[in-house]
Amino acid sequence: MTLLMIDLDNTLIDRDAGFRTGLLALLDDRGLPAEHADWIMEIDQRGYTPRPVVAKAMLDRLDLGLTEDDLITALIACSRDNARLAPETAAAIERARAAGHRVVIVTNGPVPSQTGKIRNAGLDRLVDASIVSGAIGTDKPEPAVFHAAAAAVGGSLADAWMIGDRDDADILGAHRLGVPSVWLHLGRTWTAPDYRPTHTADTVVEAIDHAANA
Repeated sequence: MTLLMIDLDNTLIDRDAGFRTGLLALLDDRGLPAEHADWIMEIDQRGYTPRPVVAKAMLDRLDLGLTEDDLITALIACSRDNARLAPETAAAIERARAAGHRVVIVTNGPVPSQTGKIRNAGLDRLVDASIVSGAIGTDKPEPAVFHAAAAAVGGSLADAWMIGDRDDADILGAHRLGVPSVWLHLGRTWTAPDYRPTHTADTVVEAIDHAANA
């Protein structure tokens, strides 16, 4: 049995697409042009910009008729409520589990938003367990997050793989623990000089199949 630890945002699900869908609906509801979504997505930086910072930038430029707190709540809902799982990704997870592998989601973020995405995407019915950093008290790349994933299924990091899109969280965390990894490049070039992924994949389906058959 191999433990497949897989990141959530922009790995298992296209978080940016979900956020943009929700953002467009928010702008439309406020009678604002859809083109504002482009610069908001730039500020958002794939979800790594704190929500208060994104909200303030939007309120500085747009008449949304919302308080900052209400806008922050709406921004969180944009990605949470529009989380979707591609059928081919679901099929790859099912193949891996049918072959005897355990699949555990390992994601950074607050528990409510991340578990909401997992549930809305239907991943809670497909994987063996989910580890959200907010429940652990520390984020990837810290070892505690990965050890929690192994413990959740009674597995070991000795036979684990890590799959993710973040060099400084997913791949670095795996590197520090001596765990092989697959980096989902998403059109980017690897730049970190001190460590590298074991394998680089074009899609999460390729990544899962590679780790499951390695």
